Amino acid sequence: MTPDTHAPAAAGTPVPLPPSEPGSLHALVLQSLDDDQAQEIVSIPLEGKSSIADHMVIASGRSTRQVASMAQKLAERVKQGGFGHVRIEGLPAADWVLIDAGDVVVHLFRPEVRSFYNLERMWAFGDSGAA
Repeated sequence: MTPDTHAPAAAGTPVPLPPSEPGSLHALVLQSLDDDQAQEIVSIPLEGKSSIADHMVIASGRSTRQVASMAQKLAERVKQGGFGHVRIEGLPAADWVLIDAGDVVVHLFRPEVRSFYNLERMWAFGDSGAA
């Protein structure tokens, strides 16, 4: 897979991620998750849908250990990138970790937990093909 595409859910064909400005927080988040071998990375633009952030990024890790590691590395990279501190929720269990980096909100899941909550579907309102 190229850095621009990641395996989506059911269809099995790669879905291109939306372009992000080089050097932006969004680009840093996507690159960090890709570097840490996150699975099924999905970026949902929130402009016009919500005032909480500009992007929501959802990804999976193979285990609680990988999810926790990705979250901690992402927080450090955001800080080193000059984007300030992030808030992290859910680290002790690491089934679902929320990273609030301001303009980008990241949800990291174990696969079973991700499919149970299905955030992609919840935030797909207004998109074509959403049921």
